[in-house]
Amino acid sequence: MTSLERIAPAFVEMAHSIVWASAATVDADGRPRSRILHPIWEWDGTDLFGWIATGPTPVKKADLAAHPYLSVSYWTASHDTCSADCLVEWYLDDDTRRQVWDRFATAPAPVGYDPSIIPGWDGPTSPGFAALRLSPYRLRVMPGTVLTAGAGEALNWRA
Repeated sequence: MTSLERIAPAFVEMAHSIVWASAATVDADGRPRSRILHPIWEWDGTDLFGWIATGPTPVKKADLAAHPYLSVSYWTASHDTCSADCLVEWYLDDDTRRQVWDRFATAPAPVGYDPSIIPGWDGPTSPGFAALRLSPYRLRVMPGTVLTAGAGEALNWRA
């Protein structure tokens, strides 16, 4: 097992370079559902957490009400992969939504973008805009060279 202090910076670096993640939830009947999402991650030297700017759709709300967990997986054609299994919380208050909106709007590319490009998101207090906070309890970072050349190492962490 690798310490969070070692894996978190490597995870953020790889996730932010890949940007888009396959994300999976589980519905009330135990069936998985996947989608593509764009998390932004923060590591302060002690805690790692992520934010997703998203729409509070009935499906996402129902899935997360039944099982408040999300698994995100990143992959590149060079086989670099990283994943995070997370506890998830909805944030629908105006202050948090403004902070998350600004976090994406001011972050450097490629992870930063203007959220107003999404249809129905007229601003951070739009009814169609919400924030999800991801608190990882398991992380994995594996450079593609581990698979393709037998070089390097996979990093794993569990809370």
